[in-house]
Amino acid sequence: MLACFQLYCDGQEGIINLEYAGTKASRGVLYHREGDFCVKDTPLTSWHKNHGGKLVEFGGYWMPLDYGSIVEEHLAVRQRAGLFDVSHMGEFLVEGASASPFLDHLVTNPPSRLTVGQALYSPMCLPTGGTVDDLLVYRLEEQKYLLVVNAANIGKDWEWVSQASQHWPMVTLTNVSDRTALLALQGPLAQSLLQPLASIELDAVSYYHFVPQVLVDGIPVLLSRTGYTGEEGFELYLDANAAPTVWQSLIDRGARPVGLGARDTLRLEARLPLYGHELSETISPLEAGLGMFVRLKQPGDFIGRGALERQKSEGLQRKLVGLTLAGGIARAGYPVVDAEGHTVGSVTSGTHSPTLKKAIALALVPPSQSAIGTSLNVEIRGKLVPAEVVATPFYRRETRI
Repeated sequence: MLACFQLYCDGQEGIINLEYAGTKASRGVLYHREGDFCVKDTPLTSWHKNHGGKLVEFGGYWMPLDYGSIVEEHLAVRQRAGLFDVSHMGEFLVEGASASPFLDHLVTNPPSRLTVGQALYSPMCLPTGGTVDDLLVYRLEEQKYLLVVNAANIGKDWEWVSQASQHWPMVTLTNVSDRTALLALQGPLAQSLLQPLASIELDAVSYYHFVPQVLVDGIPVLLSRTGYTGEEGFELYLDANAAPTVWQSLIDRGARPVGLGARDTLRLEARLPLYGHELSETISPLEAGLGMFVRLKQPGDFIGRGALERQKSEGLQRKLVGLTLAGGIARAGYPVVDAEGHTVGSVTSGTHSPTLKKAIALALVPPSQSAIGTSLNVEIRGKLVPAEVVATPFYRRETRI
């Protein structure tokens, strides 16, 4: 029922109204008109604007690209602590007597094995084996879960999950994206910075575990030890109206605000996939090197299992590899060329690594070209730039290539 919607944008600024299957409902999200497209604010957009954030549209939201220097923000996360506004991410509640088997059918990594207070990462696939999205799943209660999806995919994912749930009558879905803010505090000093504001001992929260009711500066949050940077850190889910207070408290304690630019360079150094680049409806999780999150050795069916089993048994036609380049910056879509001059693949993501001080990239290439040490080239503006296949992640905490 909630999958089909239309936007009604009246005037230059206002409230987005969505029509769900004929029923209009205000979502309470401030938007600004950008041509014919309504770009939404997060609860912190005004703060970003007032503190030097360079705002760009991302996933339908105004988001800060940076506050003056992507490199400085990147290094602040690697060396101290950075704070990200990721309130553009989507959040869906899934609950009911059939919530566990439904989610086991929906995603490739079974949420039913989680204990309450534990989270997991999983792809969500099409019957073809391509990827609808990659997401986090939190087990809030025995029969209640939280799905966290990528911002640009909120509408598509909501439709996909809603349609899939039609065969599971004892499942209830609620889209809480617009009333939920998400802050990510990442870096080696994240815990010491957050601890004085938190009502629990943070040492008690293990990696990929969470506590649903923690006070941070007196405000209730779901506190999770997760992140997207390759560093220690926490993610805080809270009421959208309370986000500016918690954000400012963390900034006052020394966290540096960090924009999307550094978020991308950080995740790429850690070889964390970005949907639309390393994963897509035409790129399977097996091709992206995420086989550990696809339960092919376990019983039970899930959407895309047959296609992924065939892909594995027949052998992958392409694999995601890491590259270092001798010069120039590789960008998504740039051709990868072998020693004989044949185009054999393409770059999915590339950047200059502020930590490693060299150009790095991820690329899809045939298995025959995927061995560590293989010499390749990346075509950059008509010029072939030498590249070498290297082990990933490019960066690990305490270890750098």
